[in-house]
Amino acid sequence: MKRYIDDYKQKGLRRQLVDSIKQKGITDENVLAAINNIPRHYFLDTAFESIAYEDRAFPIGEGQTISQPYTVAYQTQLLEVKSFEKVLEIGTGSAYQSCVLGELKANVYTIERQKKLFDEVKKFAFKSKYPTLRFFYGDGYEGLPTYAPFDKILVTAAAPHIPQKLLSQLKIGGKMVIPVGGGNVQRMLRITRVAENDFAEEVFDNFSFVPMLTGKNS
Repeated sequence: MKRYIDDYKQKGLRRQLVDSIKQKGITDENVLAAINNIPRHYFLDTAFESIAYEDRAFPIGEGQTISQPYTVAYQTQLLEVKSFEKVLEIGTGSAYQSCVLGELKANVYTIERQKKLFDEVKKFAFKSKYPTLRFFYGDGYEGLPTYAPFDKILVTAAAPHIPQKLLSQLKIGGKMVIPVGGGNVQRMLRITRVAENDFAEEVFDNFSFVPMLTGKNS
């Protein structure tokens, strides 16, 4: 069983990581504090523990990755999360991004399509620090209509197009942050539901994500 130890060395490396993503343009102090407060090495295999605070992605199994901390901070900053907002996350993965949202006091509904990753997260002790996290096994393209509407939606995989079912689950005034595009590079979009059938789209920087897939993988 993995032991959870967060010593002075790891805390120091985390502060360095926060300084580095701040230099790259992350300005939201709440987001920076969340990154600083969460021991990223808890979310990785022990083989990666010594390099857990490098600003890069690492494999977590099933062809998935834990995103680069800068990317996590960037998406979270764009989402403009407020305390107690209802947030739908597509792609739980390691649950690192979920916990960042939990640290911001959001009520998080997160979906994972990979059964093995979903089962591992269910056993992950650290997540109990955030009682506002709810985990679901399912198809991210479908969202969670039973729990809609959501104040915010965050998609952590590359979508070839904007999923209409997710748009329909946004509150009016709600925002969705999603990387869109095929190939190795996607554009980060922020979509705001202005009215029942009216959406405003903002385009931001390029990123590289694993693809968003349909269905459930048992």
